[in-house]
Amino acid sequence: MQKKILKTAFTSNVFLILAGISSVSFAQSPQTLSLYHRSLAATCANCHGTDGKGVVDGGMPLINNLSSQQLLEQLKAYKSGAREGTIMPQLAKGYSDEQLEIISVQLGKK
Repeated sequence: MQKKILKTAFTSNVFLILAGISSVSFAQSPQTLSLYHRSLAATCANCHGTDGKGVVDGGMPLINNLSSQQLLEQLKAYKSGAREGTIMPQLAKGYSDEQLEIISVQLGKK
């Protein structure tokens, strides 16, 4: 039992240290912050394609015609459960509101 508690505490501390290091590195470099923003948005390309056209017949709608605000509203609707979907509700719940905003700014129609 004590070993399990120590292992859990150790794992938690390692996570906190890594989270602290990553947040410090993002704060120090605008290039790193920009890369972080782009990498968050790039995860959407797995389903929606690099051009945001999706696969309409496959249930992945096009997103390249939406404004940042429209994207953010849709992502928050998925996250809250107000909008149904196959995988998007689960994916949206995995992001913070700040991350959803970053994604919508990166992908929204300019």
